[in-house]
Amino acid sequence: MASDGEITRLLLQAETGKPEQLSAVFEQLYPELRKLAASKLRGHESTFSPTVLVHELYLRLITSQPLSLTSRRHFFAAAAKAMRWIVVDQARRHNADKRGGGVAHITLSERLVADTESTEVLALHEGLDALDLINPRQREVVELHYFAGLDFVELGELLQCSERTVRREWTRARAFLYAQLAEA
Repeated sequence: MASDGEITRLLLQAETGKPEQLSAVFEQLYPELRKLAASKLRGHESTFSPTVLVHELYLRLITSQPLSLTSRRHFFAAAAKAMRWIVVDQARRHNADKRGGGVAHITLSERLVADTESTEVLALHEGLDALDLINPRQREVVELHYFAGLDFVELGELLQCSERTVRREWTRARAFLYAQLAEA
C-alpha cells in the first residue's frame, strides 16, 4: 500500500494537469477499495459485485468535473460519497416502479445494505442530507464508516482525531438518524 505522502503527491499532480495520476492513486488504493466494497456488499441482493462497485466508483471519479483531492483523507471522503450515491442511484432505479409505498423502517448497523430494501437506502440518504445541514463532520463519519467501511481507528487517523471522538460522533449521528427516520 502506498504511503500517505505518495498518495498526496499523486493527487497534487493530478490537480496540476496530470489527470493520469488520479488513475495511479486509484491503482494504489484499488485492493483496499475492493476489500471495503466486498465487505459492504456481502449478503446484499444486488447486481453489483465488489468489482463492479469499485469500477463504477472509478468511472464517477474520473469522469466528473476535475476534483481537487489533496490528501488520502480527502480521497476516501470523495470515494465514500461516491459509493453512497452509487448505492442510492441503484436503489432509486430498483424502486422506480414502487412509488407511494409506506414508511421505511431502517436499522443502522455496521453492514451497508445487507438484507434491506432499496427504500431503506433512500431513507438513509435523506437522513444523511438532513444530518449534513446540522453537522457535516458527523455525516462524514457515517459515510466513511458505513459506506466506505473504515473502522474507528482508521477514521481517527484519517480525520486526525482520537478513536474516542470518532465513536462519539458515530453515536450522535446514529441517534440523529434514528430520530430523523422515526419522524418519517
